[in-house]
Amino acid sequence: MSVKILFINGPNLNLLGEREQSQYGKINYKDLKELCIKKSSELDIKLEFLQSNIEGEIVTWIQEAKEKHDGIIINAAGFTHTSVAIRDALQIFNKPKIELHISNIYNREEFRKKSLLSDIVNGGIFGLGSNGYILAIMAMHKMLLNENK
Repeated sequence: MSVKILFINGPNLNLLGEREQSQYGKINYKDLKELCIKKSSELDIKLEFLQSNIEGEIVTWIQEAKEKHDGIIINAAGFTHTSVAIRDALQIFNKPKIELHISNIYNREEFRKKSLLSDIVNGGIFGLGSNGYILAIMAMHKMLLNENK
């Protein structure tokens, strides 16, 4: 069974490898994307892997995903703590959703400890570095397989 997953990356994730390596590791965005695409193809998943620094663009992608994708994995980055618009769009997406963060947002500055998304997604992965991306793909695959049984 082939499934389609939308993987959304929010602001500044295009700068992975350049910024705060103590929080985000040394992997760059291009290499992370390639790892995710490789893992997805092993699981017979069609993966659309996107990144934007623009909140409205992310909202549009989520809205369009209702017709095109079986699940969403989202690292909303800084928008996690501020975007009611992304939250509302995700709430309308009535399919599996996983929230992902490279760093542990609950172990950081006070303002990062509040996620506007955590209570409307099926699950979350926090603080496992770039490995969290692979785990999120595997978890989504498992969720979708169980859903179709």
